[in-house]
Amino acid sequence: MTEWLDDRQQRIWRAWLKLNRELPTALGRELQAGSDLSMADFEVLVNLTDVPEGRLRISELASSMNWERSRVSHHLKRMTARGLVDRAGCPDDGRGSFVGITRAGRDAIEQAAPDHVEAVRRLVIDVLSEEELETLGRLTDKLLGRLSGATP
Repeated sequence: MTEWLDDRQQRIWRAWLKLNRELPTALGRELQAGSDLSMADFEVLVNLTDVPEGRLRISELASSMNWERSRVSHHLKRMTARGLVDRAGCPDDGRGSFVGITRAGRDAIEQAAPDHVEAVRRLVIDVLSEEELETLGRLTDKLLGRLSGATP
């Protein structure tokens, strides 16, 4: 038998869902207002700048973004056409390929990052006390752990 959410639980759950819709939308709108990057472009470029070589196997990128490989491939085609990334075959595996950040991609993320960080601070970080931020971090880690199967 299903144990339904009580009024308080339902209010919190619906607020969580609303936050998960509205926060990415607001961040994306602000990102695009100050740059030519979408949130998806930004996430790809962040992943590529997080590694010293500035390149990843497409399958690694898809995994880190939790996207299907085909979705990543389609998105990379658009980013390649704009000169933000380039693709190269994998010498060790004829079926695999790498995606790398270009100079234009680095310039784009370097230009967009300060405004994006300012928006994250204004919309999330600065709204919370240090204690609330720590609690949010613990709760987020706990929920992500459950999703990954790491916590019972």
